[in-house]
Amino acid sequence: MEKKVFSVDGKELRTVNLDDAVFNLPVNEDVIYYAVTNELANMRVGTACTKTRAEVHGSNAKPYSQKGRGVARRGDKKSPLLRGGGVIFGPKPRDFSYAMPKKAKRLAMKSLLSLKAQTDRLTIIEDFTIESGKTKDLCKILANFVNNERTVIVLKDDDPMLKRAGRNIPRVSFLSYNRLRAHDLFYARKVLMLETATKNLSDFYGNKEADNV
Repeated sequence: MEKKVFSVDGKELRTVNLDDAVFNLPVNEDVIYYAVTNELANMRVGTACTKTRAEVHGSNAKPYSQKGRGVARRGDKKSPLLRGGGVIFGPKPRDFSYAMPKKAKRLAMKSLLSLKAQTDRLTIIEDFTIESGKTKDLCKILANFVNNERTVIVLKDDDPMLKRAGRNIPRVSFLSYNRLRAHDLFYARKVLMLETATKNLSDFYGNKEADNV
């Protein structure tokens, strides 16, 4: 697949050939769904907790006699049927995280990259950095490619100055080529990718031997 490479000013510079094994695969919607739900499940804290009738503070005494009052038979005041009593089948702290097979996760990432490339939501930009680390310098570059859209910028490596410049920009997130997140990629309206990052992705995900691990 051929894609145009743009300068930071938004001008077309050249074309590059993208690896079809990474950017031009049939999109597997099922595995994308599994990857997104897996990430959301792993993000859950799972600290919600309610008290059962055995844990609620209160008297164990029977409030009134069993017979003779003409009302329902009542146990202690900690009954789940009373206000302030215990909770029936309430949530308890638990771990929602689970592991996803490596082959499935790699396929999900390649399907997402292919989806963005095939729907023209992937834009390749020449390598750049923000040496000043200022937000306004990055905003000038982004204005040539996006218009207040949910955007993901795929980096060739960990660039702290570029991340610093973009941490105050809403709807903009940064991903390293070897640490992609399915949730961010799927919901991004625009994916801006540095030119070197495309080559790194081809090496990282285009290795067929790694898919058989």
